[in-house]
Amino acid sequence: MEGHEHSRRVQQAAAGGDGAGIEAAFVTAAGWLTQLPWDQAAASVQFEDVAPVSAFPVVPGRRWGPGWWWSATTGRHVVHGSAAMRTQLMVLDRNPDVTGLAARPVRLLWRDTDGRVRSWVPQLFARYADGTGLLADCPSSPTAGGDGAQRARMVLEAACARVGWSYRRLEPPPPVVAANLRWLAGYRHPRNQGPPGLRAALAEAFAGLRPLADGAAAVGDPLQVLPAVYHALWCGHLTTPLDEPLHEETLVCADAERSGGGVEERLGAGGGRGRGERSGRHTR
Repeated sequence: MEGHEHSRRVQQAAAGGDGAGIEAAFVTAAGWLTQLPWDQAAASVQFEDVAPVSAFPVVPGRRWGPGWWWSATTGRHVVHGSAAMRTQLMVLDRNPDVTGLAARPVRLLWRDTDGRVRSWVPQLFARYADGTGLLADCPSSPTAGGDGAQRARMVLEAACARVGWSYRRLEPPPPVVAANLRWLAGYRHPRNQGPPGLRAALAEAFAGLRPLADGAAAVGDPLQVLPAVYHALWCGHLTTPLDEPLHEETLVCADAERSGGGVEERLGAGGGRGRGERSGRHTR
């Protein structure tokens, strides 16, 4: 009976230009694959807590296989299927507005203009602090996925807009930015924030623009202080432009919200701000 109902829903799915008629298939907490109209699912399902609706394939001979990203946002692991996806997980994990992350939690189904039932599984879901969501794919290049990906993009953009969400094909960050984020991500775990009082000492040492190594040495033994500096840069308690390679002379200062203007503003740089104090998840 459940199989018949599933087939009936798929046959009834018809995606209009406004995203209507789309169905969402996902795995419940009990492990059952179920399906709802997309509007209903978006309003009622916590996709950040949902298991992947399908696994990432293991392709013989490929240098990269599925892996796990430990999320500083949620304290849980998120599976990824490519280097490009891991990079985007890293970027979203540092975004102060993101409160939840999941991989492939939903399959969207619709009837194409030729009458055939189509489906697409976005690689990532992110929940924002305002309750809205992001469905995203992580192509390694703008043309990855071919025509099928572009057709799905139009449908998913309409479906997400219908419920106040967004769909994006996320572009890889510039190589220098990605390299800096990978370095800082190595210190994202709260264990790197150091003993009580160290964060306040860092804020005082970097109250004004100061070279990274000089500020760390002013606080204490650099071998003990530097992990806390990198953790603070990941969290956004300290800031520096990320479009230039990190090194010991990199200019750093305390977060703009607590120091009257961050380093990006003072230097006219475009580096993105990290996860700030508002989230509180990195200061436990």
